[in-house]
Amino acid sequence: MAKKTYNEKLNTAGDLPKITDLADHPKFLTRYKASTMLVAAPLQYSEIMERVPLGKVITVERIREYLAAQVGADVTCPLTAGIFTNICANAAAERSDVGFPWWRTLRTKGELNEKFPGGTDEHRIRLEMEGFEIVKRGKKYFVKDYEDKQWEIE
Repeated sequence: MAKKTYNEKLNTAGDLPKITDLADHPKFLTRYKASTMLVAAPLQYSEIMERVPLGKVITVERIREYLAAQVGADVTCPLTAGIFTNICANAAAERSDVGFPWWRTLRTKGELNEKFPGGTDEHRIRLEMEGFEIVKRGKKYFVKDYEDKQWEIE
């Protein structure tokens, strides 16, 4: 069986989106201090990521908050959020979609994502080309003052 492309993964939602009752999962109930968790579909992340305007960035955490609020869930699954934002970025690169600004999506605390196309180097270069200042802390890279540049989803 051939390995799926990122675009095939992006467009395969299975039974997603779905809301899970965390009462059935005591470990998650305690960890997230929530009773319901949205597991969003990959395309839901893509629809937000592609709209981030020039001069702005967004964190995966902010996308998760927005998606949960849209359906009345307490939280959105952080594991699938990371996987699906990586799929979105790589799918855009796979189809050479320069209009899809995947590089404007950051990890928690404004961190660049080493799993995005070209790794941290490509992520950094694209952000710097748009005027963002990148700072290194230890082995990780961050957008300086990202909170001031964060896009409020419209």
